[in-house]
Amino acid sequence: MPTGAESRTTNERAGHMLTKQKSVVAMVIAALSYAPVSAIAAECKQGKAIYADRDGAYELRFSPITSEAVSSSHQFRLSAFKTSVVMDGYVMSSDDPERTMGMVLFNCPDGDVTGADLDACTVWQGFVYRASADGGLDNLQSGDSPAAEKIVFPGLGPAIRQSSAWGVGKATVAPWDVLDFKGCAQ
Repeated sequence: MPTGAESRTTNERAGHMLTKQKSVVAMVIAALSYAPVSAIAAECKQGKAIYADRDGAYELRFSPITSEAVSSSHQFRLSAFKTSVVMDGYVMSSDDPERTMGMVLFNCPDGDVTGADLDACTVWQGFVYRASADGGLDNLQSGDSPAAEKIVFPGLGPAIRQSSAWGVGKATVAPWDVLDFKGCAQ
């Protein structure tokens, strides 16, 4: 049986080893947290990418499209944090010139809808771009492509302020038009 001094020495060694292990874990976590966003985004497919505005008031989550009958290339949910507001969104390709067009909808009726119904629940529609770290813009790529570092929805913030998603008990902060990659859904 170890004496008090021997026991203390054994405990000190075990504590020192534990401290070393914690230091190694901390260094690995620090290294991963400094990994460039572009490297992390490249590992994620666009169809599973998660974005947030710079103020942390909104989150946009892409999800894979599971129906071949849908003409959209992407679908997503745009949530205003600290509220119950969740908007649905879709991205589709257009021709001549080739662009990725998007729309954000809020509280659309289910089932068959008229053009007037769709107009009433449309929050925003326009071009959707992917932005690179150097500021270059391009069309949003397919859901199987690597996730964009940033996505741009020109005029999204002002459109939300003018929509039915805005007001008391709803969204009261408008997002920036540029959303940054934050992670990848599992």
